[in-house]
Amino acid sequence: MFKPKTISSAQTFIMKLVFPTLWISGFGFGTASLWLDFMHGKNGTSPPSEMKFMFLIMWLAGTAFILWSCARLKRVRLDDKHIYVSNYRREISIPLSLIANVTELRWINIHPVTIHLRKETEFGRSITFMPTIRFFALWSSHPIVTELTQLSRQMAPRL
Repeated sequence: MFKPKTISSAQTFIMKLVFPTLWISGFGFGTASLWLDFMHGKNGTSPPSEMKFMFLIMWLAGTAFILWSCARLKRVRLDDKHIYVSNYRREISIPLSLIANVTELRWINIHPVTIHLRKETEFGRSITFMPTIRFFALWSSHPIVTELTQLSRQMAPRL
């Protein structure tokens, strides 16, 4: 057995908690300011209704996307038999044999990797994390996807 290595990005905490808090509250404050007429044009006129609705829709859509893509991120560590998953309040251990599949979304800049599990855990049937950053890798597959897939196949129960 070897010491667990962290396979999620060091920026996970920032992307999971800090960025959503700042973006949602900042854009929400700006949108509320428009609706409450705290912002005015050069000649003191209120912003047009179309602008208010556009900002409201962008804020709602942006909030939904950020919560979907960032709030579910977990910190993940790996050893030869388990993955250790943390939501920054508690950590659970999941045997590699429970990994059914590993997928990734290459077109999102944080490149989220999702580990699909054979059974329900305290964090659900899937674990999503932001892998370590690779510069100049753009849309190529992250090597951790292949590594986790191979480890899960080695540890999978033989039928």
